[in-house]
Amino acid sequence: MSSQVHETAVISNDAQIGEGVTVGAYSVIEGPVVIGNNVTIGHHCLLQGSTIIGDGCQFFTGAVIGSPPQDKKFQKTDKVYLKIGEDNVFREYVTVNPGTIDGGGVTGIGNGNLFMACSHVAHDCNIGNDCVLANYVGLSGHVVIEDRAVVGGLSGIHQFARVGFLSMIGGCSKVNQDVPPFSMVDGNPATLRGLNVIGLKRANLTSEAMLALRRAFKILFNSGLARSHAISQVREQMETHPEVIRVLEFIEVSKRGIS
Repeated sequence: MSSQVHETAVISNDAQIGEGVTVGAYSVIEGPVVIGNNVTIGHHCLLQGSTIIGDGCQFFTGAVIGSPPQDKKFQKTDKVYLKIGEDNVFREYVTVNPGTIDGGGVTGIGNGNLFMACSHVAHDCNIGNDCVLANYVGLSGHVVIEDRAVVGGLSGIHQFARVGFLSMIGGCSKVNQDVPPFSMVDGNPATLRGLNVIGLKRANLTSEAMLALRRAFKILFNSGLARSHAISQVREQMETHPEVIRVLEFIEVSKRGIS
């Protein structure tokens, strides 16, 4: 299947375009961009830099992908990259920056994510699979978003914060600490509200797993115990549950603290 490129689009000779790619009017592909198969690029988009895009991605009007990091330490000669997986959707005016030398040089995005209009992914972020960033979400540099997380509209996430697996962040939240897996947080600053119950049900977690998580959260966040003592108690009582172990391991390596 041949690609369809609008006559007003501008494509660099350095770019590599796969099969079945559609490029809309007035879009620009600048530099050594690598685009997989069956990618759709809408009108007035800009894709640039050392950016690799997997099959089946969609870019809507005004998306700016791979523009230089918004970091004063960045130099034009820096070798930095943006790597995007398959079947991601970038809605209108989404912006995504590559990594920086200090941060490892790579911004990484997995598969099947939805970036709603005007959301922003800064340098050195690492986003998993099947995540949703709603409208106007802002990720500062070095943020980690684990698989199947949902970030509500107009929320901002601080540098180096992590958002755990299957968690949910309420709209307009200020996230300056790590968000545990399976949890729901909300507010300014974002505060733990409990389990992401609806998300867990949609993910088809067993009733046994949900009960174990409820008990673990009660000990970890409502018992008043010091973090190390709470973790020890949970391990003694529920160490056979993989979901609980995932929460404990996430907390144990936290550098910014837990919301």
